[in-house]
Amino acid sequence: MKKKIITLLVALMATAASVHAQQISVVAPNGATTLYRTLPDAIKGATAGSVVYLPGGGFSIPDSVKITKKLTIIGIGHKAKNDNVDGNTIINGNLWFNEGSSGSAVMGCYLTGRVIIGENGIVDNVLVKLCFLNGVDVRNSNCVGTVVNQNYVVDQLRMGKSDVIIKNNIVRFTNTGYGPCIVDVGSGVIQHNMLLYGSYSFYNVNATVTNNVITAWESLTYRGSSGTIISSGNMGTKALGEDAIVIQPEKGWDDVFVNYNGGAVSTASNFHFKDEYKEYENQVGIYAGDGFSDGALPPVPYIVAKKIDDKTDAAGKLNIKVRVKASE
Repeated sequence: MKKKIITLLVALMATAASVHAQQISVVAPNGATTLYRTLPDAIKGATAGSVVYLPGGGFSIPDSVKITKKLTIIGIGHKAKNDNVDGNTIINGNLWFNEGSSGSAVMGCYLTGRVIIGENGIVDNVLVKLCFLNGVDVRNSNCVGTVVNQNYVVDQLRMGKSDVIIKNNIVRFTNTGYGPCIVDVGSGVIQHNMLLYGSYSFYNVNATVTNNVITAWESLTYRGSSGTIISSGNMGTKALGEDAIVIQPEKGWDDVFVNYNGGAVSTASNFHFKDEYKEYENQVGIYAGDGFSDGALPPVPYIVAKKIDDKTDAAGKLNIKVRVKASE
């Protein structure tokens, strides 16, 4: 990874030199770096196993573009409090991981659409991490090892009766809807999430559900004919399986969290526990277990300042000054 980061720094310098358009750096497994101007071109040109580094800015991708090889797509982050000089990474559209793309990942991006996995075959071990997105769809029940971790999810996680790990996410079935947050889990683990609002949280879920904060009116109640939930250690206003943490705050969830924010999936929300409930922060919710990154920054360097002269000097050289910071 150290070699790839050093290579990326060189690519970032080249990116800074382009005053007309952001460029996408694709680092091949052998360390060779190629620059592209569009995300579809980067996906098409990348060899299997490459890392696609997206700088700040907007990148459009049509549904006709499918990922059919192992790729890791890493943006610069999605939060407003981001000192990257080029802003956040925004992907306009859906990311389709089709047959051949097992082992792929997407991190540090704001997606206006969804991540769709296994539309035309088995795609295993896809990681979705540190993103803000509408949701994740798994389209093949034989897919295994999908990991959804530390994301802001504004719509459902639809798992297609597959094997999944869903940990340390903030999830709500739309900001106005009343349906389940997570549907059609064939097997796996649902742990340390904030499952917000709605009348119920799960539909057709067969999984181990532990240490989540569940704010649905019916709490852990699930719907569907084949779902089986093994539940323990969850927090809610009703009993949620074994060892449940049942609370009855006087003013609702606003009493419990620093900024419950109406249960909105928003970077303005703050799901750290208030002092009166601080004892639970290491037990349930997004900051327990593997934890949650408030900065939502992927592990790559990014440009915090740059200055590019308008023209070359007398010797024909273009003066470029770039300051780079590595995320923690």
